[in-house]
Amino acid sequence: MMDKLDIDRSAPTLRPSAKVFGYNSWRSLAFLHWAVPVEALRPLVPAEMALDLFEGVAYVGIVPFAMRNVRRSWWPCLFAVKFLQTNLRTYVVCNNRPGVYFFSLEADSRLAVFGARTNFGLPYYYARMKMTQSGSEIDYFTQRAGSGPIHKVRYQIGEPLGPSQPGTLEHFLLERYLLFVKRGEQVFVGQVYHTPHPVQKAHVLDVHDELIAAAGLPVVSGPPEFAHYSPGVDVELFPLSNAFAPRLSGAVP
Repeated sequence: MMDKLDIDRSAPTLRPSAKVFGYNSWRSLAFLHWAVPVEALRPLVPAEMALDLFEGVAYVGIVPFAMRNVRRSWWPCLFAVKFLQTNLRTYVVCNNRPGVYFFSLEADSRLAVFGARTNFGLPYYYARMKMTQSGSEIDYFTQRAGSGPIHKVRYQIGEPLGPSQPGTLEHFLLERYLLFVKRGEQVFVGQVYHTPHPVQKAHVLDVHDELIAAAGLPVVSGPPEFAHYSPGVDVELFPLSNAFAPRLSGAVP
């Protein structure tokens, strides 16, 4: 297990020298976090990844948001697609690099689910989803296909906090640029690049979650301990590479 002082959290924020795989625009992101017992989380994360803790506490996060302008690097903008997505993630360190490990990713696009499973090996699921906004209040609903687990949340966008600062809980939870995925016996790392999230508080008015329990974690009840909102960022995606391969100086694969 790793705590916040053990690793360099600034290196993954640098833009890598690799060729861009694709582009996204992430919009209207809610970051909802619950603390979870380390002993319940550890068996569900591949052994090659250490749990990344903040002041000794492990967190899982649910991030419901809108994906816009999604395209491969060689697609014309005219063919970009959009869909809703909800991620269930936790925080890990692999080969001394901090990132996220996804338990599930819901999307209301079958094409996106197929593409992400094929190209990245990520646990995407097709889901029925809806997001509505009235003033500063957002209502978000997702249910995995086949009467699967539900997540629904209603929250109010709160006061601006600005970009999160290194060393803070907000930076630990929100500023994540690497993902780790295990395919067969090999662990891969993927990277995204974007400017820091403009962060606001989020005030959760109502929430019901079944995704966390569906991943094998203890059922959560009540609102998340921490809730944040970001209007969004524009993102460059880079291809997967071997998480334990030697790294070139000055580049983060």
